[in-house]
Formats: sequence, structure tokens, C-alpha cells
Amino acid sequence: MHNDVPTGAAGHASSRSLVLDAIRAAGTISRVELTQTTGLTGATISTVVRRLIDDGLVVETGRGESTGGKPRVLLELEPSSRYAVGINLDHAGIHFAISDLGGHIVSSGSLPGAGSENPRAVLTRTWRDVEAALESEGIAREKVLGIGFVSPGPIHLPVGMTFVPPFMQAWADFPLRETMASLSGLPVLLENDATASAIGEYWVGGVEHTTAFGTLFLGTGIGSGVLVNGAVYRGASSNAGEIGHVCVDVAGPACWCGSRGCVEAIAGAGAVVRKAAELGIELPGETDVERFTHLAAAAQRGEQPARTLLEESAEVVAIAAQTLANIMDLGYIVLTGPVIALAADIYEPAVVARLKGAFFARLNHRIRVGVSAHAARAAAMGGAALVLHTELAPRRPGPGRPVVR
Repeated sequence: MHNDVPTGAAGHASSRSLVLDAIRAAGTISRVELTQTTGLTGATISTVVRRLIDDGLVVETGRGESTGGKPRVLLELEPSSRYAVGINLDHAGIHFAISDLGGHIVSSGSLPGAGSENPRAVLTRTWRDVEAALESEGIAREKVLGIGFVSPGPIHLPVGMTFVPPFMQAWADFPLRETMASLSGLPVLLENDATASAIGEYWVGGVEHTTAFGTLFLGTGIGSGVLVNGAVYRGASSNAGEIGHVCVDVAGPACWCGSRGCVEAIAGAGAVVRKAAELGIELPGETDVERFTHLAAAAQRGEQPARTLLEESAEVVAIAAQTLANIMDLGYIVLTGPVIALAADIYEPAVVARLKGAFFARLNHRIRVGVSAHAARAAAMGGAALVLHTELAPRRPGPGRPVVR
């Protein structure tokens, strides 16, 4: 039975997104296969595909193998027809990525972090570098769908950051979306770094759309993002997944969020480098992530005090992974973020071991654990993927869903 989307503008947009997402996921696919995959009628598929070809988003790319009749014409996305920009703002560093319609990164770059600099000045210099990269790649502005701007949570989608970490106080209630849109002349979507990394992994990591999938993001802070059946789980205000602020020790250290004994306060990069300082380990660098980089290098060299600190952090992170997996009944979890890029060989085994022995539904199904191939720049790539996801993925109503304006 076919379940076509209702007629009208909303129905057309949904059918278009459904078809685009099916083509993206398949790589190449015929019109007949699209009817089977999407549940839309052949007439609807023909109409939508014709419009997508006219718009330059989809091209015909040869024929499939014959199954007894005339070989079917195959369709695929035209990668260079549209682009998206992802920008990851953090105290320690700013990263950007430019993606084509297929999710492939065509350009990327890094800038000094936000530090204590005026927010508008930070956005101005960031956009200057992104604009230069677009010009260098020969990408016309009209081909850019928008900007996915990613930062530590919590996020208030219409504005920007609200309740911010201590080192980013200047960004509290700053009109981030409005300012970035004014500077760039492009639509801007806001997202927290952990959720963006999940969206990015879904797009470039080959995650099946039927999977209950999550990422555990370790950077300046700790967070998570979850997709179920290809849809982002956002919560009431798009701040779901703050696993770093789950209490694991009621008598533990104070956390900037107002609680005590949070995962982040015990096992985050900042907490680990503070413990290193208490042990007399001298670490160069101006930010926690920079100092953590040197600590991770010492651990890789086999220096036992450094390795012990990271192993203790990994055990707490593994508890966070178990908590996330139990609550959301995940089938797949990916570790990502700058910390994972530096020390995946310490964090991954701890998470795997914990889930193998303590994941609540382990007798019902196996949970897979992976490490992102793009961990260092996962959030920026996720920002670009957010724009593509919003444009291409089937529209699913729900609270907190960002809208390109």
C-alpha cells in the first residue's frame, strides 16, 4: 500500500525531501526502486524526480543491470549542485568545513579559539576565512544552502547560547544566529556540538537510517547526540543528550552547571588536566584541550601517571556511554570529538568492556561501538551535515526542530 504525502506545498516538500534522502542513502537508484524505498506512487516519483533534475540536484547516470526487460535508468545526486558550511565555535579553537550535496568535505580550515575576544569580532574573522575558502573553491554564493553554526550547549535556537561555560561568558544571550546571518547573507541553523556530531556521523559514516544511533562527544565538554530512524531526538528545547551533566557522584566536585559530581566535572578534559596539575605534571598550553593534548601524548609514550589519569577518565566516560545506551536502547554508539582523536585507544576499550558486561538489553541485541574517522573535526562537519539534513531528510514534525529561514 502506498502512503503518498498530502498534496500542496507541504506535501511537495516532504515528497521531495523523501526522494532526495533515498537517493543520497542509496548512492545510485532507479525510479522503480524509489517507489519501493519511499512508498510513494510511480506517478509521484516521476513528477518529483523530473523537478529535481530540472533543478540540477539529481542526474541520470547510466543504466542498471537488466533483469529480463529494458535496463532501468539510474539516478544519483549531483554533488556540485549545492553546498553547505559548518562552523564549530569553541573556546579552544574554531573549525569550519564546506560540504557538497553528497556530504563530501571540499574545504576546511581552523582559526584561533574565541577566547575572551568580542563575539562579533570572532564571527567577523571567522566568516572572512570561510568566504575566502568558498571563493578559492569557485563556489558561487547562490549554491550555498546555509550555515550550520555549532557551539557548546545549551542552545536557544532562535538566538544562540544561553547558559554558557565559565570561559565563554561573553557569548551568553549574544544574538549569534542573527549576527552570522547578517555577516554572511545566508540562512543560519544553530546546534550544539554533540548533536551536530551525531548528524555528521549519520551522513558520512554510513549509519543505517533504521538504527537507534548515538554519539558520545568529548571535547572541551562532554555531550551526546541521538538519532532514531534517521530523525534527531532533540527534546523540549533542542538540548537533549547532555550526558556530561549526569551525576555519577553526589559528593563529587562542583560542576559549572550548578550540580555536583557530573561526568564532565570528573572526567572531562578540564578535570583531567586539573588532576594532572595536582600531581605536579606540568602541561604547556593556554586551554584545557591544549594541555590535554600534551597529557595524551605523554600517555601514548607510556608515562604511567598520565596514562592512569586518562584510564580513570575513560572508566567514567564508559559509565556515561552505558547510561546513554540504556536510556535510548541504542544499537550503535560512536565515540568522537577532539579528546577521542587524541586518545581513542584508551577510551574505546573502556566503553566496549562496560557495554559488553553491563548494557541492560545485551541479551536482546548487540550494541556496536565505533570511533569516528573524523573525530577531530566532527562538530564542524556535523554543522554542514545539519544544513543538508534539514534540506534533504524527510520532514518529521517535533519540538525544537530547526528551520532554514
